[in-house]
Amino acid sequence: MTENRLLVIGPNGIGKSNLLEAIELLGSLRSHRTSSDQDLIHWEEQRALLRAIADDTEKLELELRRQGGRQARRNGKTLTRQLDLIGPLRCVGFSALDLNLVRGEPALRRQWLDRVVQQLEPIYSDLISRFNKLLRQRSQLWRQWHHIPIQERDSLLDAFDVKMALVSTRIHRRRSRALARLEPLAARWQETLSKHKERLRLDYQPGSKLEGEEAEEPWRLAIETQLLGQRSEEERLGSCRIGPHRDEVRLLLNDSEARRFGSAGQQRTVVLALKLAELELVGELCGEPPLLLLDDVLAELDPGRQLLLLEAVGEKHQCLVSATHLEGFQAEWQQRSQIIEAGSLNRSEEVR
Repeated sequence: MTENRLLVIGPNGIGKSNLLEAIELLGSLRSHRTSSDQDLIHWEEQRALLRAIADDTEKLELELRRQGGRQARRNGKTLTRQLDLIGPLRCVGFSALDLNLVRGEPALRRQWLDRVVQQLEPIYSDLISRFNKLLRQRSQLWRQWHHIPIQERDSLLDAFDVKMALVSTRIHRRRSRALARLEPLAARWQETLSKHKERLRLDYQPGSKLEGEEAEEPWRLAIETQLLGQRSEEERLGSCRIGPHRDEVRLLLNDSEARRFGSAGQQRTVVLALKLAELELVGELCGEPPLLLLDDVLAELDPGRQLLLLEAVGEKHQCLVSATHLEGFQAEWQQRSQIIEAGSLNRSEEVR
């Protein structure tokens, strides 16, 4: 069925990635490339408008503005919460930047895990926003520490500890649960992609000490105690050392860290396994397969992994794939896909 596969072909720099990034924004409200809306608006313009029709019934719009923030609309109705835009266009993106998931900094793995959790629970974005705001305010408090009356200092930090402990607990719980669901799926894909030579394990290392079974109240009290206990160090360093912003996800291949000991080929296979696990989990829990966005990924994979990826995707998932040429695709894949030359698109045209 050609409607399940859309190949966008064209040279680098023509805008293929922009198209896929726009779809990702409408589906998740986030870009894998940047956290700043200013970077997403053409430098000559004051705003950018994204539109899509999902399931032939849902009309989605997201307006990005240099002044005044974002505005989301669904079926012509302006939404008071952007989160209400999430649902009709769930998607899983895979770009060349994702190849840094294994060898990059812990923040990249946290961001990947957060995108997975957000697909399953859109309200999760509020938790992350609340925590980041508290963290910024806490840092500002330490910068102004010597200008605050002594009697107010501890009471202010006590209030921060209570709020941060609660939000941190809820983030930790959701990340831990999502990773526990992803691990068996990713392990199975790693085994398949490596032809049964490699075992993949995902090890969640929270930035707070969490003991015992998952439970909100004991974890919250434990984090509150840890925040209190690290105050002297926090005053000396000027940064909070406890919380989900310190989380790490260790990726272990045959019980060794893939980041340090995996070959380039093995690291690419781990990323494939993670993305395919994400695709499978989101489809399983949300009731239908999400849209798969492959942004010029095939060029980064050797022919064997290209074939494995295309075979794994099969006809089950609706795919939008960008590439510089068609040579990486089997003849059957080309025949069963809609092919668009990227040079034939412009900013005012729609892709269906």
